Amino acid sequence: MDLAIKIIMLVLFFGVMVGVGIYCRKNATDVNGFVLGGRSVGPWLTAFAYGTSYFSAVIFIGYAGQFGWKFGIASTWIGLGNAFIGSLLAWVILGRRTRIMTQHLDSATMPEFFGKRFNSKGLKIGASIITFIFLIPYTASLYNGLSRLFSMAFNIPYVWCIIAMSVLTGIYVIAGGYMATAINDFIQGIIMLFGIVAVIAAVLLNQGGFSEALTKLANVPSETPGAYNSFFGPEPMNLVFVVILTSLGTWGLPQMVQKFYAIKHENDIKKGTFISTAFALVVAGGCYFLGGFGRLFDVDVAKNGFDSIIPTMLGESNLPAILIAVVVILVLSASMSTLSSLVIASSSTLTIDLLKGNIIKKMDEKKQVLMIRIFVVVFIAISAFIAIYQVKSKNESVKFIAQLMGVSWGALAGAFLAPFLYGLYWKKTTKLACWVSFIFGSGIMLLNLFAKQIFPKILQSPINCGAIAMLAGLVIVPIVSLISPKPDKKLVDDAFACYDKQVPAKQKNSLD
Repeated sequence: MDLAIKIIMLVLFFGVMVGVGIYCRKNATDVNGFVLGGRSVGPWLTAFAYGTSYFSAVIFIGYAGQFGWKFGIASTWIGLGNAFIGSLLAWVILGRRTRIMTQHLDSATMPEFFGKRFNSKGLKIGASIITFIFLIPYTASLYNGLSRLFSMAFNIPYVWCIIAMSVLTGIYVIAGGYMATAINDFIQGIIMLFGIVAVIAAVLLNQGGFSEALTKLANVPSETPGAYNSFFGPEPMNLVFVVILTSLGTWGLPQMVQKFYAIKHENDIKKGTFISTAFALVVAGGCYFLGGFGRLFDVDVAKNGFDSIIPTMLGESNLPAILIAVVVILVLSASMSTLSSLVIASSSTLTIDLLKGNIIKKMDEKKQVLMIRIFVVVFIAISAFIAIYQVKSKNESVKFIAQLMGVSWGALAGAFLAPFLYGLYWKKTTKLACWVSFIFGSGIMLLNLFAKQIFPKILQSPINCGAIAMLAGLVIVPIVSLISPKPDKKLVDDAFACYDKQVPAKQKNSLD
């Protein structure tokens, strides 16, 4: 009976996802519709698309487990950073300007923005290659977290979990494009909100309530007594690095920033800012808060790794079958929403920024949409293959979800965050500064991946190294811009003219 409940709920969930994709196929007939939903997506859909793309199995299974184990209840600071830096400030600082300038430059992707903002085909191609290469490990990490949870709930091989998730996500993305993704993200986001609250309540009740759980956590052996229920935990410096990577990193991720391209009205930005922040507070704050109690459970981290912590917590909490089904759908929702966002970002980048005008000289709208759909399939297949290899691999350096995400986020945000931010706000930003940031951000993460022994011990972690790459970019871009040849004044004035368009107010203050 328990298994039947889980299967029925999964079938209903999959049916709704595929149904939405088929329903939205009429919105995916051209590039603008397939990639950006016609730039007419409202605040609720945009905010939930942003939030569900942000938080996936990487957060719920990987990061919540690993950092809850390392930092205890202080890991909740990561969720708060995600809400106020990764969501609130991102919307306030990037939302309006991104929407205005990308429409003015007629750019549908982040690499295309760099190409048109700085009049450089090389920047566009370079950014598209970095995007494709470093989104793959992030995507692979989504499958691993899901497979562990499915194995716990259904006792089925992870390979079938990966295949099912790949096929179903591919169907609704290929059929309905960004609009199908946005609607499904909204549905999945609702599931995530209710699911995380229910799970936290159930797990804490199993430990005797919040106060009792905190008391037990204070008694967990550590070098500093009571460290795991303290305000900043046992490793405050490493905690800061994690907050920086997971919060500031969203500002430079193509799949996240692209959400701002599709906003319809001025009021949508204001509403979306509030909705996205509230969503992050519940989901991210809840996940890390839950992970902080991981040491109260019988977890063999040395044998099974950090990614086993959350599934073990759920398994030992004697949750009813219906709640286990909700948890599975919660993580499935988080993973599929992020996967769909990643494959759209990667496939559109390869088509628009790499193939169009470079390898294939003439591509009409119909051919572009076809190529994007083909690359959706290719990207999902490659990432699924890597995920299967990653789970089977005996190489410990590729075992943990958090490490895969750290490499991906560090490289992408380290390369793109500073050039994109300064490109929106500062007229003196130069093409050379963008190149230096691209090379430094992606290069330092590759070195960290393949030769981490050359780094100081604190930077051997891809998470810490990624955080430094982002912060360094914010210094590198203005310094290189000031010492390199000035950009063409006409080019810059044309790009920034969009902000001074009268709407009835200057457009930098209102989209209406």
